[in-house]
Amino acid sequence: MTLTSRDLHLPAGSSGSAPYEVDVDPLRAGWTYCGLRVLALAPGQRVELDRDPAEMVVVPLAGACLVAVEGDEYRLHGRDSVFTGVTDTLYVPGDRGVAVSSEGGGRFALATAARDQTIIRGSRDHNPRIVRAEDVPVELRGAGQASRQVHNFGTPGTLDAERLIVCEVLTPAGNWSSWPPHKHDEDRDGESVLEEIYYFEVAAGPAGAGIGYQRVYGHDKSDVDVLAEVRSGDVVLIPHGWHGPSMAAPGYDLYYLNVMAGPGERAWNICDDPAHAWVRAGWGAELVDPRLPFTSASRRNAAAEVSAP
Repeated sequence: MTLTSRDLHLPAGSSGSAPYEVDVDPLRAGWTYCGLRVLALAPGQRVELDRDPAEMVVVPLAGACLVAVEGDEYRLHGRDSVFTGVTDTLYVPGDRGVAVSSEGGGRFALATAARDQTIIRGSRDHNPRIVRAEDVPVELRGAGQASRQVHNFGTPGTLDAERLIVCEVLTPAGNWSSWPPHKHDEDRDGESVLEEIYYFEVAAGPAGAGIGYQRVYGHDKSDVDVLAEVRSGDVVLIPHGWHGPSMAAPGYDLYYLNVMAGPGERAWNICDDPAHAWVRAGWGAELVDPRLPFTSASRRNAAAEVSAP
């Protein structure tokens, strides 16, 4: 059976209930590892999370928060919105008592990865860890209309975790990211098996909410066909198949949070669709979009380079 937008595109408000705007666990997604919740807090509100064996990264989307982990408190300074700067994030190992509170209110992504029993037994080797905004590697990928900005706060080179890989991508209006299309659904040289969640926010225009688009399509071992129009709060699940482009419509900057995890080595190894891989070779003759980096906060960290999608 072909997986379509009806199966894999979760419009804003369709997967959560208060206080969660998004609530996708592995059972809901129909896979094994990846989960995502988006917690919306009113000013002064505090929410105790259910104790969970899954490891987690807390990502402020809008606002600052205080995260208590087994009584120890971690303050994340946050940001006004995903388009206004890099944020502090917090890694929390599994099986911990966690509560999140916010004096000013806000929205906070809780990216998770389930673990098997052999890993859970060794999980106490990992401790909670803040990655401060000023320490986040900010990468400018691609060139020309394939330029985008990546915040690598939860990738293997920055964060020591067990399975979970998390990053966020900002794409200027009119540009394409996740380009050329790529996949990570086979265990072979140069490729790893990773489930993936895309969570979107789109900058508003003068007349209201913006839109973007996400493409996912199959190959001989993957039966999937998605072309989704996405808005702020939407989620696209990617169990397998080629994914890309992620398209920012003219006039509307596009943000997405990537949550990944899989059964093997914790590594983001991808394979480009050979039908489109050739476009990468042309980036050396193009400049990175001058609208990047998005913010002065990002500019302190950014180093332009051409790399994987």
